[in-house]
Amino acid sequence: MFFPARGRHLLACAALVAAMGAGLPGPASAQVTAFKQAVAEEVAEQDGLNAFYRNRDFAPVWTGADEVHRHRRAMLIDAMRNVSSHGIPAARHDADELFAMLRAADTPRERGEADVAMSMAYLRLANDLQSGILDPRRVVSGIKRDPATRSPEELLARLEAEDPRTLFRSLAPQSPEYVRLMAARVKLEEQRARGGWGAPVRASKLEPGMSGQAVVDLRNRLVAMGYLGHTSTAIYDAAMEKAVRDVQSDLGQTIDGIAGPETLDAINKSVDDRLKSVIVAMERERWINMPGGLGERHIKVNLTDYHARIYDNDKLTFETRAVIGSQDSDRQTPEFSDVMEHMEINPSWYVPRSIVVNEYLPMLRRNPYAVSHLEITDRNGRQVNRGRGFSQYSASSFPFSMRQPPGPKNALGSVKFMFPNRYNIYLHDTPSQNLFSRTVRTFSHGCVRLDDPHEFAHALLAVQEDDPVGFFEARLRTGSTQRVVLEKQVPVHLIYRTAFTDAKGRTQFRDDVYGRDAAIWRALEAAGVSLGGLRS
Repeated sequence: MFFPARGRHLLACAALVAAMGAGLPGPASAQVTAFKQAVAEEVAEQDGLNAFYRNRDFAPVWTGADEVHRHRRAMLIDAMRNVSSHGIPAARHDADELFAMLRAADTPRERGEADVAMSMAYLRLANDLQSGILDPRRVVSGIKRDPATRSPEELLARLEAEDPRTLFRSLAPQSPEYVRLMAARVKLEEQRARGGWGAPVRASKLEPGMSGQAVVDLRNRLVAMGYLGHTSTAIYDAAMEKAVRDVQSDLGQTIDGIAGPETLDAINKSVDDRLKSVIVAMERERWINMPGGLGERHIKVNLTDYHARIYDNDKLTFETRAVIGSQDSDRQTPEFSDVMEHMEINPSWYVPRSIVVNEYLPMLRRNPYAVSHLEITDRNGRQVNRGRGFSQYSASSFPFSMRQPPGPKNALGSVKFMFPNRYNIYLHDTPSQNLFSRTVRTFSHGCVRLDDPHEFAHALLAVQEDDPVGFFEARLRTGSTQRVVLEKQVPVHLIYRTAFTDAKGRTQFRDDVYGRDAAIWRALEAAGVSLGGLRS
């Protein structure tokens, strides 16, 4: 609610009276009164700030003359001047303007106004560093994630409870991934300042034993990228083959040592392109900067990398290849976090309504005995007589459900892993094992298929069963659906990173298969981020 100036003045007076438990101070403390009055007026419409200053009797947070206040404001100014190292535009945090306001504050009233301005600048800075500068839901519809924000009360309380240097250093995510992305950004910035990685490689395919200008260009680019030591060779030799293999490993490609079209296209990506991916990844890491972390044990599915991984205390303990939703807009796997509660061994597949009416109903209208491996049931679960036909139904009037019972050909395979959510997304087995040999694995209707679902189940059960393999296999052999509750629920994070790092600090890149990172970069640009405006 907006209050006119007189209204803010009256609210401020009321707040001061309430805080001090008496009438307004007399002339003997006029300077203090002017400061407090200014503070009270400035925070009158700011609930979090209002309560914070009221609880501390409107005393200064930043503008006091002692060493604590001097150190605190110096750390704030320094942090504001350093935001570009996080891929955040400096224009969002004008340290010079704030510093000028502070230096010009000669009267108690002006110091009160400056004190509140610094508190507000701190809150803006903390939110940007901790939670990102974009609202992900407004950028990409497939991102079903709210940034992990902190309340103003929590952020303000830290000001008095923590050492300023420690506090400001801890505002940005402290995850190993964010720290390594910061280092990758600096490295790319330095390479950009040196002019990039040199001339692109003009060839469709290069392989061991070849020579010529294209091989020299490939050699030079591999040297500049750090994959090959300095050499004068003009032949695609063993060292160059190894360098290409390393590139392919870091790009998630088939590792064969041959620089084919896919590999050359990736090698020819500019420093600017890779830097954009890293900056987007840093913003994404801020979105999942949860106060309690991702979980002591947690699961990450990086959609662009087509892998599902289990981490225990930030250490990778299991991984398997995955298939994700197709690139069609209505089948892309969304991004969100939830908690895995149980698994179902020998599951039934309850066909989603969208698949029933869009894919199967047209077939049933032509032939009522189509897709015979599926049961058609009414609202009471009774099987429907197919002989009556379905030509009279449309997508909106079709009243039945469809189900595939457990079995070796079930679309969900032998096990599914449930983290109940509004998007009806889960991890599961699949009989279509041939798809896991593909480099690009976007084939599902949205759920995530696992290449090694049994081993994945064993890894989850290992913390609660003495014999996880025997436990799982005994229930699998029954052939009937078995629900197994996880005694300790496991956070699941479906993420999307075209740039990420490994434990050794190497930066890996993947294709933007859904075009989401391109959309995020455009939004970051609109918010003021530019490669030329970043500094190490």
